[in-house]
Amino acid sequence: MPFQQEAVLRDAAERSRVPLAVRFARGGGFRTAAGEPEFTFVFRSRRAELRVALFGHIGLLESYFCGELEVEGDLARAFAFGVRGGLDRPGALVHLRNRWHEWRFSNASWAQAKRNARFHYGLGEPFYRLWLDQPLMMYTCAYWREGTRSLEEAQANKIDHVCRKLLLAPGDEVVDIGCGFGGFMYRAHEQFGARVSGINTATEQVDAVRAEIGRRGLGAELAVIETDFRDARRAYDKVVSIGVLEHAGRDQLAEVVRAHARFLKPGGLGLLHFIGHVGALDTEFFIRKHVFPGGWIPGLAQVLQEMERAGLEVIDVENLRRHYALTLDAWVERFERNWERIHALDPRRFDERFRRIWRAYLYGCAELFRAPQGRTYLFQIVFARGNVARGRYPMSRGFLYP
Repeated sequence: MPFQQEAVLRDAAERSRVPLAVRFARGGGFRTAAGEPEFTFVFRSRRAELRVALFGHIGLLESYFCGELEVEGDLARAFAFGVRGGLDRPGALVHLRNRWHEWRFSNASWAQAKRNARFHYGLGEPFYRLWLDQPLMMYTCAYWREGTRSLEEAQANKIDHVCRKLLLAPGDEVVDIGCGFGGFMYRAHEQFGARVSGINTATEQVDAVRAEIGRRGLGAELAVIETDFRDARRAYDKVVSIGVLEHAGRDQLAEVVRAHARFLKPGGLGLLHFIGHVGALDTEFFIRKHVFPGGWIPGLAQVLQEMERAGLEVIDVENLRRHYALTLDAWVERFERNWERIHALDPRRFDERFRRIWRAYLYGCAELFRAPQGRTYLFQIVFARGNVARGRYPMSRGFLYP
């Protein structure tokens, strides 16, 4: 009986109270007494069992990716089991692998930061178009205000929420740091009259945004610059940074925040939208190795400290954690529904291993943001360069909710 890996799984099951079953490669297994199993781990090899004994949840995931472990039943509940059962707490070997990975894929150099970004964001617009909202293609947490009925509506809500927080007005010059596929740029211009410049280091996204700006005939109002997000060439009235800080890296956080300050004119307003921890926690190794090389989730206190050092005043902080769980639910439903079309785009790139990694990423992150004991959140921070006087920004949040 593979005692050690059974002990790991039984311990997590007891903490999570999620009923499950396990079948081992050479026969035997177990099921918890909590009720009818919601899923079953089926080990296809002794090597997969050894991975679990050595690397815990990383062993489970990497065995699943290569087909040496199957999950029969509800995959979402399997990830709820892992998160709620504390299975994602890294042991010594995972901690060492994580530290090595952080050193190897550091964003300190602009060239490595670009390679890291293209690993994920360079998968091509056709791929993302099959499961993101249309037509904005926002690849960040949406805003599910009461009554929201679709991902498309939620992402438009998010952009409008950001624009209202920044008091965006016709003629404002805005920089969108890490502009993705340009969704914020288009809506901020069309609905609020802003002139927006996007900053992006992922060549594939830059090419897509340039083509769309040309198709819309908006070259006089919108532009995209292919460069690192630390390249603050000029200052703007407003700064928007949606999903950038997670890619800064532990040692580059101060540098990136200072760049955000340099992008902003004195007295100007900015918004940081980022995944953050409460407290100082390690970033999940699976995400760094298989999804976002160079990624690092900062603590809220760390970000606030660097903002203070950069001469930025924090005006407002909002936590949208629950909104991200709903956003990920929508993404994974579309990803699953359109998998055959994704696979057909490039069968060698979008193969079964890719599918399993992305299922783990999307389902796992949804459960991470849903977990009742979680410490990973989605923050929006409104800030100013210099202190804001009474007449320059509303005294309450009432203006945000028309």
